[in-house]
Amino acid sequence: MPPSDHSFSPALIVVTIPTYNEIENIEKLVREVLEQDPRIEVVVADDHSPDGTWKAVAAMQAADPRVHLLDRTSQRGRGYAGRDGYVEALRLGADVAFEMDADFSHHPRHLPALIAALEQADVVLGSRQVPGGQDLGRPWFRTLLTRASNLYARVALGLPVSDCNSGYRGWRRSALEAVDVGNAFSPGPAIVHELLYKARVKRQRMLEVPIVFTEREEGESTLTFRTLLRSYVGVMRLRWLGITGRLFAGGR
Repeated sequence: MPPSDHSFSPALIVVTIPTYNEIENIEKLVREVLEQDPRIEVVVADDHSPDGTWKAVAAMQAADPRVHLLDRTSQRGRGYAGRDGYVEALRLGADVAFEMDADFSHHPRHLPALIAALEQADVVLGSRQVPGGQDLGRPWFRTLLTRASNLYARVALGLPVSDCNSGYRGWRRSALEAVDVGNAFSPGPAIVHELLYKARVKRQRMLEVPIVFTEREEGESTLTFRTLLRSYVGVMRLRWLGITGRLFAGGR
């Protein structure tokens, strides 16, 4: 286990939430996130959802200074939304920035443990694959697919964590700066692998914290087989960029 840094005491914690058509979940989720710690503010990076998710967040922003909306009308995509959320967190002055899904598969109740773990690490992951972690409510084939894709990414990129597919993660400000998050280039879910791989290359300390991952109850998932296939290809591209020394060249 990495050594503790008892001097680390974040004053501002920003939780970023990339969204697309999450009107059923977003207001309740933001409220529960804010309840976890008075130091938390929330950035919702929404791809101008047709269901009006961005409108709901705009109303919350008008009523609460701890809520921030990024209404993204160009360069849409899960990866770009995640990148822009982190960049906005840094602009706001965050000492720590988190990312989580909007569908309650990443439950806000795990945030206090993840925040505390950053005393011992630069990057923390909410993990289903460590003792105490669980993956609930999914059909067997989805669970099998998740485990297979996780093994593939972990081996291909040499990642020192068990659940490298987890999108529930927190970063010290210094770690996000080390991976040059503003120049992240993955348009889709492979953003989680890109940033984790860059963190490994930059020798950032990583730690996994057990979480219970629960399949969404409201709304529809935007994850498709085509998206998964692109992620597989994206992992191999990342490995090639790492081998050729171009990982931090914006994907070129």
